[in-house]
Amino acid sequence: MMQVVIIAVAATVGNLLIGWDSSTIAGGMTYIKQEFNLESDPTLEGLIVSMSFISGTIMTIFAGTVSDLLGRRPMLIVSSIMFFLSGLVILWAPNVTVILLSRILDGVAISLAVTLTPLYISEVAPADIRGQLNTVTQFSCSAGMFLAYILVFLMSLLSSPSWRTMLGVISIPSVGYFLLAMFFLPESPRWLVSKGRVPEAEKVLRRLRGVEDVSGELALLAEGLSPGGEATSLEEYIVAPASEALVHQEAGKDYIKLYGPNEGVSLVAHPVNGQGSLISRSMLSQQGSFVSQAAGSLKDPIVNLFGSLHENTLPEGGGSRSMLIHNANSIFGDSSPFGTGDNLHAPLMSFQGDAGERSKDNLGFRSTSSLRSSFAHGNAVETPRNTNIGGGWQLVYKPADDGKGVQRVYLHADPAAPSQEQHVSFVSASGYDMPVDVETYQASALVSQSVLGTHDMLSMPEVAKKGPNWRSLLEPGVKRALIVGIGLQILQQAAGINGFLYYAPQILEQAGVGALLSNLGISSTSSSLLVNVITTFCMLPCIGLSIKLMDIAGRRSIMLYTIPVLIVCLVILVVRESFQMGSVLNAAITAVSVVVYESCFCMGFGVIPNIICAEIFPTSVRGICISMTSLTYWVCTLIVTSTFPYLLQILGLTGVFGLFVAGCIISWIFVYLKVPETKGMPLEVIIEFFAIGAKPGTDPATIGTKG
Repeated sequence: MMQVVIIAVAATVGNLLIGWDSSTIAGGMTYIKQEFNLESDPTLEGLIVSMSFISGTIMTIFAGTVSDLLGRRPMLIVSSIMFFLSGLVILWAPNVTVILLSRILDGVAISLAVTLTPLYISEVAPADIRGQLNTVTQFSCSAGMFLAYILVFLMSLLSSPSWRTMLGVISIPSVGYFLLAMFFLPESPRWLVSKGRVPEAEKVLRRLRGVEDVSGELALLAEGLSPGGEATSLEEYIVAPASEALVHQEAGKDYIKLYGPNEGVSLVAHPVNGQGSLISRSMLSQQGSFVSQAAGSLKDPIVNLFGSLHENTLPEGGGSRSMLIHNANSIFGDSSPFGTGDNLHAPLMSFQGDAGERSKDNLGFRSTSSLRSSFAHGNAVETPRNTNIGGGWQLVYKPADDGKGVQRVYLHADPAAPSQEQHVSFVSASGYDMPVDVETYQASALVSQSVLGTHDMLSMPEVAKKGPNWRSLLEPGVKRALIVGIGLQILQQAAGINGFLYYAPQILEQAGVGALLSNLGISSTSSSLLVNVITTFCMLPCIGLSIKLMDIAGRRSIMLYTIPVLIVCLVILVVRESFQMGSVLNAAITAVSVVVYESCFCMGFGVIPNIICAEIFPTSVRGICISMTSLTYWVCTLIVTSTFPYLLQILGLTGVFGLFVAGCIISWIFVYLKVPETKGMPLEVIIEFFAIGAKPGTDPATIGTKG
């Protein structure tokens, strides 16, 4: 899986350039103001900083939709070209007008990189490490800021620093970005499948995953073109070792055979009725339904729905169930830090009975695995040995209840559920009692009609012809996802980060940081820039920790723990004015607070909103929805950067930080009530969960039964 890691890192070069740009404009504005006498004209100063956001806002309106039409990779290529041109223009800027032109080009480049890099990485990364790879975008951005601040600081030590060189150097790394995007980065396989270009998608997936058999993931991407929506039901299965007697005794019952890495059936999954229900037990331990939970508290039912899945994780240790758990792990997941590895196989279906056998060659599915019948009842569905789609999920199929086509089943094991040692008895949907001497565990499943199992949708181009469907934006699950995505983008800016990033040198200078470093014999401006070098350097290990935790602790938990740290830092910056302190102590407190604030922000609230927004929308409208959330980001950023100089003059630093405190408090409340945990889940499964959680009147008493 190292190939996908290298590709994801290469895609984040654009984010490195974003960080570089933010640092150079922050450091260079001091010299631009001096050359063009902008000290008395905060409007023009704000316009220079904000012009990139104006053009970026306009570009964002079209970026997602255009990427749906042309692909993700061409947009990254355009971004690299715009970075290069903006650097060339600024090198010869004789006046403010040309500076503004350069900032317009820069805004287009930043907009495309900000919007499409997380989307691109989410679509190429496996579920198990998707969060880690997407967090690299923030690491690259902070690394770019660190390198750029070093350059700006060193140039500030010169007798006559050149702000044109500071801002124009970006053209050099942008050439490398262009070469990587043009000749190394593949197109997103999800986009290729959405356009019916399945052979190309298969080739890309083989490169990304490092295995030959990727038919399972191709099936997953195809299923993502048609989410189940309100027709999706939650069901439960009891999973047990597939002994010879068990398999043959139930030849006439509904069940799914699960195949391990060796020949033969490893486990068998039986649908069950609600006794000992995993979902109702874990999701509803406090009250009886999602509706009553929502009435009793303001927490969104979707948060509880996602949270219940992550609460039922396998604890460390073995015990008497170690062999069963080992078998489960071999099927439902891979302990490798890079996820699915060689276990990535998936269904190659053929239908029997009245429909006869139907080839899937036109879908591009080629599996060398031996095929086995997974169901009785004549209308069989055949699958290869493993159907792992990442994150502990399997994609399997079963005949539809009405006998027409098949249903897809996203199956998730729960080895932590009650076992036979606890004397819990389960009954299958067909009425079959599990033998008391068989060790079992539970699995939850999302079940809906398969797009591949319908006669008139055997051809992938037919599925792709549908294209983006604007009416899908009105579906409950999509609307709920938009609330989460747009809310996160608004509140990210309300926390004040862009005020820190673009005006940090001036903030530190006003706070007297020059006094802190006066013994070094450098100017106060250089002192403030040096503090920014230190600040951005401190970000890097914090983001490294975030990369490590993103797919372990999860997105939601990281935000809930880091936002209070932001609040504490801002409160310190507010109340320090109430105490009489020496200039050195005051500068030290300000510098430390800024360093901790920016480091913790980059760990959580800086990167996670973009990660979540790239995960929660259906394939058919993902580009459109990403444009909407990114547009929200750009509009809010434009407002903050344009008004910050005025707020600084009217309210002072203390008043501005007070506003940011309120923004952080609101952000924490929103994350707690509205933002679900999406770690380790395939994108298509996340979409189905949003659709289920948005159902009006969802009653967990009926969850786990056929719906």
